[in-house]
Amino acid sequence: MTKILVLEDDKELRRTVCDYLSKCGYDVFGCADANEAYDVIYEKTVDLIISDIMMPGTDGFEFAQAVRETDKDIPILFMTARDDFMSKRMGYGVGADDYMVKPIDLDELNLRIGALLRRARISSSKKLQIGELVLDSEEHSAYYKGEEIALTVREFDLLFKLLSYPKKTFTRSKLMDEFWEADTNSGTRTVDVYITKIRDKFSACDEFEIVTVHGLGYKAVIKN
Repeated sequence: MTKILVLEDDKELRRTVCDYLSKCGYDVFGCADANEAYDVIYEKTVDLIISDIMMPGTDGFEFAQAVRETDKDIPILFMTARDDFMSKRMGYGVGADDYMVKPIDLDELNLRIGALLRRARISSSKKLQIGELVLDSEEHSAYYKGEEIALTVREFDLLFKLLSYPKKTFTRSKLMDEFWEADTNSGTRTVDVYITKIRDKFSACDEFEIVTVHGLGYKAVIKN
């Protein structure tokens, strides 16, 4: 059964969300603060995290950042009253995969959870196929209409990550943290150079587009 951690200091909201998700078939763990959440993560194999941002002690930003230091792949959804752009940018910057503003619609929450879990399963798989494009993570190879497109390891990793989470915005800083060494002297604009190379190599590919999200980074959009 899929395990979901709900970190929310509002007792009534926490109970409401946990009860609803339990009825949807999830195994849910409700936590009032980050310390409780850390205990659950250490003891259980959690598949997805829902977290508030404004909490006493460790806030949601700090919590998500700490989780990302040990687990780069677990989906994190922020559920918060903070709807300003700076908060959203900070949320995605520390590793959030989705962001919902309170008051939330529970049915929409369930839909977003389903989408995040599907993307996570795709990301953990060895192959990714979109139309006539096939990416093989074991071989680090890309084929479009049966023809191999030569990619460097870093180009492949960037493309595989973006296509594994279509429509999700990745900041330049997040991509740097994941695919460049910590002691690199390269700036975040290095990501722009690699994205340009990927776009050039797949200019004839109609399956997807890498879109620039101004002020943040990039996202992949699958074309119908």
